[in-house]
Amino acid sequence: MSLKSKLSLSTLVATALVLLPGLAFAQDGAASNRFDTAGMIAMAAGFAIGIAALGGTLGQGRAAAAALEGISRNPGAAARIQTPMILGLALIESLVLFALIIAFLLQAKIPAL
Repeated sequence: MSLKSKLSLSTLVATALVLLPGLAFAQDGAASNRFDTAGMIAMAAGFAIGIAALGGTLGQGRAAAAALEGISRNPGAAARIQTPMILGLALIESLVLFALIIAFLLQAKIPAL
């Protein structure tokens, strides 16, 4: 079994373990109240920052790896590679900070209890 199929299988199992227990707590739509809304908004904010952090770290890791590989192949071009890499890392990090702001804005939408 290849690594890619193992990762996809483990991702599928992890998703099932996270989502299936929620079916046990399913209820009628008429029983919804403001506490449900607050919980869903808080969950959305948590997912937003979690996914943004995951994507940001993966992007920064790939960018740094590519830059270091380029520098190791041609050490004379280190200055020309390093500046765009740092700019790219700053832009990736800004996207994560935007997700943090969105998470805070979602938290502000939670109705007062």
